[in-house]
Amino acid sequence: MSHAGEGTTLLIILAAAVATYATRIGGYLMITRFRSIHPRAEAALNAVPAAVLSTLVAPAFLYGGLDVVVAMVAAFFVGLRFSSIAMLVVGWLAVMALRHSGIF
Repeated sequence: MSHAGEGTTLLIILAAAVATYATRIGGYLMITRFRSIHPRAEAALNAVPAAVLSTLVAPAFLYGGLDVVVAMVAAFFVGLRFSSIAMLVVGWLAVMALRHSGIF
């Protein structure tokens, strides 16, 4: 990588870090100013984790290939009964086994 590219990359990383910090601290400061949160606003804030998870999982499920879909389905069913760590391990093992087997 050239020296010019390294500087640009570093600036992009720093800008992303500043933007991330600013949005987090800004949200915290804004919420702490309210005496109470309206129930609709609270419901919207409670929906954020599910929305973020959906934006991460859906593209991989739709475009990741059959090995990824099989691993996600296996992880989903394990997640219904066991902990998140077990779900993660099963999903990871499934996709690695399917890729290593040469079937997919």
